[in-house]
Amino acid sequence: MSDTAEHTEAAEPVLTFLEKVHAKAEQDQVDGKYAAFEKIEDVGIDQGVARLTPEKIQKTINGVLKGECGTRMKTYVETCVHCGLCSDACHHYLSNDKNPKYSPVGKVKRTIWNMLDKDGKLTPEECREAVIVAQTECNLCRRCQQFCPFGIDIAYMISTVRRISFKLGITPQYIQDTANSHSVTMNQMWVKDDEWPDTLQWQEDEGRDEIPRLRIPVDKEGADFMYSVIAPEPKFRTHLINQAAVIFDQAGCDWTMPQLPGWDNSDMAMFTGDFETMGRVKKMHYEVAQKLRVKKIVMGECGHAFRSVYDVGNRWLGWRMPPIEMVHSIEFFAQLFREGRIKLKDKYPEQVTFHDPCNTVRGRGLHEDGRYVANLLTQGVVEMSPSKLYNYCCNAGGGVINCGPPWKTKRVLSNKIKAEQLARMKDRGINTIVSPCHNCHGGLEDIIHHYGLEMELKFLGDLIYELMEKPGAVE
Repeated sequence: MSDTAEHTEAAEPVLTFLEKVHAKAEQDQVDGKYAAFEKIEDVGIDQGVARLTPEKIQKTINGVLKGECGTRMKTYVETCVHCGLCSDACHHYLSNDKNPKYSPVGKVKRTIWNMLDKDGKLTPEECREAVIVAQTECNLCRRCQQFCPFGIDIAYMISTVRRISFKLGITPQYIQDTANSHSVTMNQMWVKDDEWPDTLQWQEDEGRDEIPRLRIPVDKEGADFMYSVIAPEPKFRTHLINQAAVIFDQAGCDWTMPQLPGWDNSDMAMFTGDFETMGRVKKMHYEVAQKLRVKKIVMGECGHAFRSVYDVGNRWLGWRMPPIEMVHSIEFFAQLFREGRIKLKDKYPEQVTFHDPCNTVRGRGLHEDGRYVANLLTQGVVEMSPSKLYNYCCNAGGGVINCGPPWKTKRVLSNKIKAEQLARMKDRGINTIVSPCHNCHGGLEDIIHHYGLEMELKFLGDLIYELMEKPGAVE
């Protein structure tokens, strides 16, 4: 045998990234990682379940179903014909070998229907299953609603299960901690009142190394807009505040940020079912903008916060629409480009793909604005399949990533379908994903790492900051 032949026999086969995803998933099965889903422990759930009594369970379930849910829930329950067309819309179902229990209708059967059939007389173990379904097996992404022939909003039904779970005191520990932070500090990350303005000052100082005139205007009354962010930015991604300040400065914007609580637009209380705290958080967000007499609020690149301030929180407070105009960064960046207020010195050297956050695309239809901006900044957007309104969720949204480490492996493995989608893009030579949402970045980063996809993630602001002309910058 020749040396060449020996070399050929010894060489490792070159796998496509899609084949790597399949190989990793098979290994996960062999390692028992899927089977371990049934053994996950969570102090918040398990200790809460141990305190339940039959009387409390029935009183709480019926109190929510009969006292807080009206015609909407009754219509959904009586309209569903159990056709199962929603099944193939769900990434949990597709990623778990099409196990029927992970289908949207299967999840409703395991929760709401069970509660109704038994007049609220669930066992503690059935309550445990209901909260696990609602908090870790559904992202409230509303993709299934796009496929339901009757347009049933299953996310609303699962949100109701979360509401019941919250009132039963069986919410997962990690996300309950963030909701507690909202209640005490009015922000998600326990940021103290003096830490917030210190962070703004720090980021202004950082930015002035590049743009000497740069300011982050705090509590400026009558500005065109108030810029709000989610609390993980001052904690973990502070550079995004700096970047936004540079973009707004170079575009000639009249803007401000509040010094007082109300600056955080995020909302984990919405996802635990603690609607009372959600209402307090959203009310403070709008009130601080009203005190500053701004014309509108521009919010950073986040999906769930947009859902809270634009759709859910405002309606809980009795406002059909927000009392002040609310604009997502996707729309605002698109507006700045259309008005010629951002000019580019260069373009990102590669084609990219665009991951649509569920809450901005199915909640507001911002997919075309996102692509408009991304196409200007790069060599072009190459579409995933499916995309836009039908894009697969990242499986981090809906508060699922906030349920923390106990549920991480289940979360990542239950989105194998997303890994396959990204792998197909990687096999086409696409190395960069643009996504304007923090939770999407968290979810996609975990998928990229677990399946070895070697892809990079960008916010729109990352690209704008990197590629825009900055006439006021120090050379």
